[in-house]
Amino acid sequence: MHKLKKWKILQSKMVLDNFWCKVRQDEIELPNGKIIDDFFVILRPEIALTLPITNNQEIVFVRQYRHGAGEILLELPAGGFDATYESAETAAVRELKEETGYTAEKIIKLATLYDNPVKDNNKIHLFIAENVSKSGEQNLDITEEIEVALIPVESVLDKITQGEISVTGSIAALFLGLNFLKRRVP
Repeated sequence: MHKLKKWKILQSKMVLDNFWCKVRQDEIELPNGKIIDDFFVILRPEIALTLPITNNQEIVFVRQYRHGAGEILLELPAGGFDATYESAETAAVRELKEETGYTAEKIIKLATLYDNPVKDNNKIHLFIAENVSKSGEQNLDITEEIEVALIPVESVLDKITQGEISVTGSIAALFLGLNFLKRRVP
């Protein structure tokens, strides 16, 4: 049993309440009694991320510009969703189809992780989808310009160590998904 205690929130107020970004300022009391009056928390939507694998043992990746990093990055299909209106599984299926044009016969949940628990409140829901196939065209948002890339399963670990795949959620899904597949094979 651990002896850690949660921080006590004394007051909260929204300091930025925009559709794309919400920031809350908390006044908190630490377990040692010290007061911090300006701890900021970013309120973000949940994220559903899918590791899609084709019958040819290729993983369907997306390559897109990420403005926060200022880089074009290779990552797994993912997107935000409001958990009060949509399940993580429904969002994962939707985002896979919208970003890639691929669909899955079924998806399996791998894990739910905190994305960045120091300052963000959201979770990332990781799924694996096998036997995915191209069933249509991409249906992208106005801020999205996405290239689809098929990468053989056996070359993914090298791409991580070489820095070609460097987005944490994608890397977590890849390691969990590859471990899931390895454990399942007799």
